[in-house]
Amino acid sequence: MGKLRALAVTAPTRWATLPDLPAVGEVVPGYEVVTWSGIGAPRGTPAVIVETLNRVINEGLADPKLRSRFDDVGVSLLPLSPEAFATLIVEDTAKWSKVVKFSGAKVE
Repeated sequence: MGKLRALAVTAPTRWATLPDLPAVGEVVPGYEVVTWSGIGAPRGTPAVIVETLNRVINEGLADPKLRSRFDDVGVSLLPLSPEAFATLIVEDTAKWSKVVKFSGAKVE
C-alpha cells in the first residue's frame, strides 16, 4: 500500500522523459487529453505589445536550460503565435463543449 503506478500518459505520444510509459492513444486510437497554459492580454492591447510579449516569451522558452527544467517535470513546450494560440483556444473549447454535453453534466 502507498505505492502509485503510472499506467499511461494521456498525451498523444509517449513522453521523452518516461519512454517506457505508453500513451493511452496507443490502445485507444485518437485518445488525447492534455492541459495547457498560456499568457493572455486584455482585449484591445496594442498589437505591438502583444507581438513583443510573444517574441520575448518564446525566446525564453527556447532557452535550453529552461527547456530542460520543463522536460524534467514532463511539460512539453508549445511556443505559438498569438493567432495560433487563439485557434487552440477556439478548438479546445469546441472539443470540450462536446464532451460536457455528451456527459450530461449540469451546472448547479
